[in-house]
Amino acid sequence: MPSRRRFLLSAAAGVAAVTAARRRVLSLAAAATAANPAAASKGPPYAVTHTDAEWRRLLTPEQYAVLRQAATERPYSSPLDEDYRAGLFACAGCGQHLFSSRTKFDSHTGWPSFWAPLPDAVATGPDWSLAMFRTEVHCRRCGGHLGHVFDDGPPPTGLRYCINGVALTFAPGPA
Repeated sequence: MPSRRRFLLSAAAGVAAVTAARRRVLSLAAAATAANPAAASKGPPYAVTHTDAEWRRLLTPEQYAVLRQAATERPYSSPLDEDYRAGLFACAGCGQHLFSSRTKFDSHTGWPSFWAPLPDAVATGPDWSLAMFRTEVHCRRCGGHLGHVFDDGPPPTGLRYCINGVALTFAPGPA
């Protein structure tokens, strides 16, 4: 039977581990913001803007939920997760080229994953939803929510841009 002392020591170790993980995530967000000054704010002005009614007409209900309301599609539901053809992935909201197929990898998470975006294609910002801190990724041109970036990706960046497939379109061709 666990003793009170063992319980308290385990709880203290758990709090220390959570604190260390939170500090690591916060430092990742700070580094992303420092590397990308626009990351501190995801608000307007964007080059592409529409009213809510216009976005609803332009996007499918699933695209609207993800791009405009920061929803998350079900894992393994996007055909783009397993698409490894050469080409470019673009924002489904505005057509901005976001990722090259050269940076795509299989993260075994059920969402298309990339180790780097195209230059000046995305911006990041803090996301405190789900009672935890994450770094949100959104389209720099229209502000659409794309997904999140994590620090468990492959070399050379060590980052994993975990992107909702419904927020993307794919154009085969040179990457």
